Amino acid sequence: MIQKIKTFLWKFARVTISIALTVIFLPKLIILIYAATRTYNAEDVPAARVGIVFGAGLYRDGSAGPVLRDRVETGVKLYQQGKVEKLLMSGDNRFVNYNEPEAMRQYALQLGVPDRDIVLDFAGRRTYDTCYRADEIFQVKSAILVTQAFHLPRALFLCNSFGIDANGVEANNTYFRKISRAYWHTRELFATVQSVIDVYITRPQPVLGKPEPIE
Repeated sequence: MIQKIKTFLWKFARVTISIALTVIFLPKLIILIYAATRTYNAEDVPAARVGIVFGAGLYRDGSAGPVLRDRVETGVKLYQQGKVEKLLMSGDNRFVNYNEPEAMRQYALQLGVPDRDIVLDFAGRRTYDTCYRADEIFQVKSAILVTQAFHLPRALFLCNSFGIDANGVEANNTYFRKISRAYWHTRELFATVQSVIDVYITRPQPVLGKPEPIE
């Protein structure tokens, strides 16, 4: 009897683990395959009117951290090459002393982008929110997405899910430690599952407001 229980528990554990691994890894695999055909280098990406630069962490003084600087540098490169006309800087600004879009703007200005070609989205709290608002608030119809390789497939999936014809360029100007990259890739597994749930099941609505079409 005890042996039968042990056998049952072992089979149940194997089935449970198999299901869990499928739920975690299958969405990531599908989205990686989908994103591969929409990922380019800066020289080859088809031009679009808007480049969307996704927010990331700041230093304690409020300036752009290394991941964010990497993204802004790539966005500026696209702008200087004539691949985009406007840069939509989208990030988190829930707190008075934490303002990702403004930090991105300041760095882009330092790199030579005129202020008139920078658009700020202060409610891009998540990648989902950034893509949702790019369509709903800023009425972006096509865009080049700028972020690191670990994040780009999910961003492409989300923005295209909201009807934006989006291609992507990896921000890879900076070398990051292997342990950091391993952490980011692991986190993306679960974030990808959440994104699929958001798009096809829950459809949460981010902070919205009056439309501000990018002219």
